[in-house]
Amino acid sequence: MHIDRKIFEKLFSKFGSGKATILLGPRQVGKTTLVKKLAETQGEFLYLNADEPSVISSLSRPSLPFLKAYLSNSKTVVIDEAQRIPDIGITLKLIIDNFQDLNLIVTGSSSLELANQIHEPLTGRKWEFQLFPFSWAELIQAFGFPHMISALEKHLVFGSYPEVVTNSGNEIEILKNLASSYLYKDLLNFQGIRKPELLHKILQALAWQMGSEVSMNELGRTVQADKNTVSNYLDLLEKAFIVFRLQPFSRNLRSEISSSRKYYFIDNGIRNSVIGNYSALGNRQDIGPIWENFLISERVKLLSYNGFHGKNYFWRLARGGEIDYIEEIDGQLYPFEFKWNPKAKVRTPKAFIENYKSAPVQVIHRENFMEWLSEYPY
Repeated sequence: MHIDRKIFEKLFSKFGSGKATILLGPRQVGKTTLVKKLAETQGEFLYLNADEPSVISSLSRPSLPFLKAYLSNSKTVVIDEAQRIPDIGITLKLIIDNFQDLNLIVTGSSSLELANQIHEPLTGRKWEFQLFPFSWAELIQAFGFPHMISALEKHLVFGSYPEVVTNSGNEIEILKNLASSYLYKDLLNFQGIRKPELLHKILQALAWQMGSEVSMNELGRTVQADKNTVSNYLDLLEKAFIVFRLQPFSRNLRSEISSSRKYYFIDNGIRNSVIGNYSALGNRQDIGPIWENFLISERVKLLSYNGFHGKNYFWRLARGGEIDYIEEIDGQLYPFEFKWNPKAKVRTPKAFIENYKSAPVQVIHRENFMEWLSEYPY
């Protein structure tokens, strides 16, 4: 079954700009399928898969005469998993500067490796986007509102990776393969990963603390590693698109938390696979963190696809008052609280109301979340 991606039109609009279109995202979220569909709109195209040694060899520091022969008669070129090609940034710059009429599309499953190689060479020469697992809005469009509402609890457990969504009944086996692919195919290629068992311990600790504040010192004691090592591994997990962080919002108050952070998983299914728990919601004690991770990860997709230029945070006082999630755009604050139970009572901390002129706190629960994940508000 084909499911349309929300970002397609935005990518399509960049053709003919004279710049490279860079699409980042984890493996297995559909980058290759999307860029091939995109390239097909221009007729025939050259597809180069950098998982193949011959492609790596051909595009590692090539000469201009070689490129002219290699790319001859190609109006559209796709370079897939470009982070595997040494010095790819210099090669891409050479292509962009000398093939003005060429549509160049580049994908990467590691923002660490690819960004480090292309940042300086491609300054002013690229459009950069991120692709995620299927968004709630994409699934609503594909399957319809009634189906997705009935499948919500299953979706919260198994997530929305394309292979998971399109292979009902095989979710656990697929997620196990996806999780091991994350950890052992991509991350272990990074020079900074020297202790695979430590990486797994950190990821498990994040899974159990999902939605809670994470202290480098406390996490280091939990996994028996120094805080600098833990911080480096967390950075790699983010840049491999497994987790993402929320920073604390702090402006005025001495009692505001400002040093810790919260980590969330790009996908609920991967998180549940890390801890080995695929139980239905009625049998779980972690419905609150699962619901919060789902809402924030889906909101991140919505904002990313719509070009959100603001910031997002959480807020907490040392003595306990907190706001789950805040969006700031053009100086205006929009606070949100997340509750699975629509009847749960929520009290906005007095200190937040008194010190910040924000929009009213919105409570997002299972009876009103649809609009919040479907419409871009800014």
